Amino acid sequence: MPDLLTQDLRLTEDLAARFARIALGHVTREYPNNLDHALAEPADARAPNDLHPVFYGSYDWHSCVHSYWMLAYLLRRFPGFAPAADIRALFDVQFVPEKVAAECAYFARPTARGFKRPYGWAWLFKLMAELMGHERRSWSRGLAPLAEVIGQQFRDFLPRAVYPVRVGTHFNTAFALRLAADYADAVRDPAFASLLLDTARRWYGEDAHCPAWGEPSLDDFQSSALIEAECMRRLLPEDAFLPWFDRFLPQIAQGEPATLFRPATVTDRTDGKIAHLDGLNLSRAWCWRSLARALPSSDPRRQVAETAGARHLTASLPHIAGDYMGEHWLATFAVLALEVRF
Repeated sequence: MPDLLTQDLRLTEDLAARFARIALGHVTREYPNNLDHALAEPADARAPNDLHPVFYGSYDWHSCVHSYWMLAYLLRRFPGFAPAADIRALFDVQFVPEKVAAECAYFARPTARGFKRPYGWAWLFKLMAELMGHERRSWSRGLAPLAEVIGQQFRDFLPRAVYPVRVGTHFNTAFALRLAADYADAVRDPAFASLLLDTARRWYGEDAHCPAWGEPSLDDFQSSALIEAECMRRLLPEDAFLPWFDRFLPQIAQGEPATLFRPATVTDRTDGKIAHLDGLNLSRAWCWRSLARALPSSDPRRQVAETAGARHLTASLPHIAGDYMGEHWLATFAVLALEVRF
């Protein structure tokens, strides 16, 4: 889609419709499917749609969840856009008690204790928070039991998690805290919000002089440095975040660490792992733009961060569609980046 770029890098209704059509084309596409499923007995060998009647598409469970989030977000953002009726019809048949109950039952399996932890959990929280903002309450009511199951699992998990996970993939714990914070606010759960904040301080509060030396790796679709900063921006009070950020990335006004300012090079978009790097560019763009917004207008780092965000966004925005290895998930991160408001 070579005409995707807009001069001011904002989400337009036309672009939202294109992204929605992409997602509508794969959230109910069962195959190919990268099934993350542990078998305890022969009877457990079942098709994706049998195991996950809601989130069986989009190549894998977590991508399906965040594609539903994107559809929900775009519908609320542009309620009259062309795909709106199709999205509403899809939600009406998917977010229903019997299907959600089957998803909950899957999480009760002993072999599924760590299923999609923490990335898929985080996106389920984000989806639930988004559905709660819609007028059609049946959708959020339908999904609520699964959010409660995963919410309890996260509450149980965080006190046991002595160490964070700092990789640039699905296992990154800062990303999970960041998205879970939106859910805690949506459901007005101060105890959960406090647990998230306490965990973030315990894991990341003393971090300083981040070198970002391991970025990027060929598997990354997140920046371990920038998503940590975005996590702390979201969770810490403003008067605590800015001093922490000063310590964590003290040289960004000088363009250091340099690796955080260079978009990743993507050499083969048919390779699922290499295609992750388009996601890295888009998720970095989201983080840079969000961090820029948190800085005072007079702070020279603000322009540096805005420019870095734009550079990363324009590097990969034209490549949202084309091959299914990227097409089944990249638009979500493009929406996150485009919708940061200055």
